Amino acid sequence: MKPFVFLSLCLLGIVQAHAQSYDYDMTQRQPLYSDATGFGYDVIGAPSSKSNRSFFFSVKVPDGNYRVTVTLGSKKKVGHTVVRAEARRLFVEMCNTPKGKFKAFSFLVNKRSPFISDHESVKIKPREKESMDWDDRLTLEFNGPAPAVKEIRIERAPDAPTLYLCGNSTVVDQAREPWASWGQMVTRWFNDQVAVSNHAESGLTATSFLAQNRLDKISSTLKKGDYVFCEFGHNDQKEKGPGAGAYYNFSFALKKFIDIVRAKGATIVFVTPTQRRFFDENGKIRETHGDYPEAMRAVARREKVPVIELHNMTRTFFEALGIEDSKRALVHYPAGTFAGQTKDLADNTHFNPYGAYEVAKMVVMGMKDLGLPVVKDIRKDWKDYDPTHPDDPKAFSWYPCVINDFMKPDGN
Repeated sequence: MKPFVFLSLCLLGIVQAHAQSYDYDMTQRQPLYSDATGFGYDVIGAPSSKSNRSFFFSVKVPDGNYRVTVTLGSKKKVGHTVVRAEARRLFVEMCNTPKGKFKAFSFLVNKRSPFISDHESVKIKPREKESMDWDDRLTLEFNGPAPAVKEIRIERAPDAPTLYLCGNSTVVDQAREPWASWGQMVTRWFNDQVAVSNHAESGLTATSFLAQNRLDKISSTLKKGDYVFCEFGHNDQKEKGPGAGAYYNFSFALKKFIDIVRAKGATIVFVTPTQRRFFDENGKIRETHGDYPEAMRAVARREKVPVIELHNMTRTFFEALGIEDSKRALVHYPAGTFAGQTKDLADNTHFNPYGAYEVAKMVVMGMKDLGLPVVKDIRKDWKDYDPTHPDDPKAFSWYPCVINDFMKPDGN
């Protein structure tokens, strides 16, 4: 490459990284992503004009919230487009556009890196280093039977209220198919006035979440008007050693969450842990979490923290589906369901996209039941949810991301 061309690309990257808005005409040829350009097709390269395969488009941006506006459709073809961001966060379900017709959608995407300050960062796990949630760019995934994208606009939204999520594998943005969690589905139900920043990770306890500086990362940008949702209990019950226990280390850690969040003027909300699919002979869910849900409730009562009863709602959900159909909400797939899958998958803790989508609805319903002010920004197509009458899993549509992994997430 000639020196002046390289210099031009470097300058473009610098300007790109500090811009307040970014606009891309997707009807024109775009480059492959590189650090020099700071934008372009990513992960699997550019889409072919003759195919309908999914594609990714990334833009290098600083940490923060961004209002993304996508104009979907094409002059040349009928479009059927799904839009997700970062690690499979759902924002636009199926958008159907006739040839020559277009629809615009706006939503907020939170982008973050592990860095807190010059001297501190989140102690992310090795597997997280490959996640699109922790890199230096904002990535959009365009999926569906026939993705059609005309324009992308990305602009900073620094004052937007943010819903921060803390938790484990039932909350985290699962980066790979066929795993999914409610934290990456709840984004579907909020308009472009609210951002969701999911700091959960598989295998974590309330104590290890704190030890890995994840709450410190949240606290570094937390402000009045924001929310912090905490779902713990799955892995905490397996902690051993001095001080371990639901009414000891666990309760103490929860109190730390409360104090740190309230010191920033934000609102903390507890979320009791999702049930495991563990039926008794009468078709009822057995309790496997010991004292941990009640310990969370006890701290909440004492400290006046609102609680979303996901523990109870997921019990109702599993029992409503029944012993066999409840498998459709979790990662239960015979060998060969996915390319390269050589073994059966039978996981009674971790959700698939359908299950995660349903649990996300329970969380939103919990917000409504609590009367949290943020519910004013729920999208207009929301319909109240009742776990005694879950959506039909056979009618649920999901277009898998090209990235998959058959290794079970940490935790159980």
